[in-house]
Amino acid sequence: MPQAEIGIIGGSGLYAMPGLDRVKEVRVKTPFGAPSDAYLCGVLEGRKVAFLARHARGHRILPSELNFRANIHGFKQLGVERIVSISAVGSLKEEHKPLDFVIPEQFFDRTRHRVDTFFGAGVVAHIAFADPICGELAAVIEAACKKAGVNGKRGGTYLCMEGPQFSTRAESNVYRSLGTDVIGMTNLQEAKLAREAELCYVTVAMVTDYDCWHPHHDSVTVDQILAVLTKNAENAAKVVRETVAAMPRERNCKCQSVLAHAILTDPAKIPAATRKKLKLILGKYVKTSAR
Repeated sequence: MPQAEIGIIGGSGLYAMPGLDRVKEVRVKTPFGAPSDAYLCGVLEGRKVAFLARHARGHRILPSELNFRANIHGFKQLGVERIVSISAVGSLKEEHKPLDFVIPEQFFDRTRHRVDTFFGAGVVAHIAFADPICGELAAVIEAACKKAGVNGKRGGTYLCMEGPQFSTRAESNVYRSLGTDVIGMTNLQEAKLAREAELCYVTVAMVTDYDCWHPHHDSVTVDQILAVLTKNAENAAKVVRETVAAMPRERNCKCQSVLAHAILTDPAKIPAATRKKLKLILGKYVKTSAR
């Protein structure tokens, strides 16, 4: 019996899920190690939900230290089919103001030190990633923002940088020249792995401040940023509740079958250890044991 159907990843400022009832902490062991924290499983708006604090409660894990594979695999083990990822971001465009929510439809990779695939070790798969988010889920979240009274904008590009340092001004201006909209340090790897795991995935990017390209960037105080983080977290909780309440019971998107034509390796050639490790990911297409 699945313990959850909808996964919520909480980013900076959102370390718990207000309104989650019958909460049970679930520690999951995965073939890829330990997730960031225990999953908080419970009921929200009548649906089974699992919440994970991306950086752990207390914000203890750097973006580059995140075990993305374990986090996504853990959701899959719990029975989750859709993931709503909440993330604090900087704005690369004047039009995206602090307290705005952006639902990006594209990603641009500027990371260097991260594992972002379940595959390898004897199995090759190439998923389609031209459209990296689930359009069906994005439409639900866009409507939820309106209902929650939050300025939510669907579209644009999330630039994923390595960190943990923020951008130089030169980098920030180059990213702006590329036409990207917001900048963060976490969501691209989540999106790739969720797609490989055949889970629907959408980022809700909460604008905290303008990146360093902005002429008034240096005048923003820590207190101002913390105030925005707090308000964003409140708004995110409202949007998540509205999203969960409006979530269709059935999935009609292509996310649930992306591996059908993506696995290139002859199943008979997949090593037994890899076959076992990827049982949850590949089991629908590859027998768990070779003949």
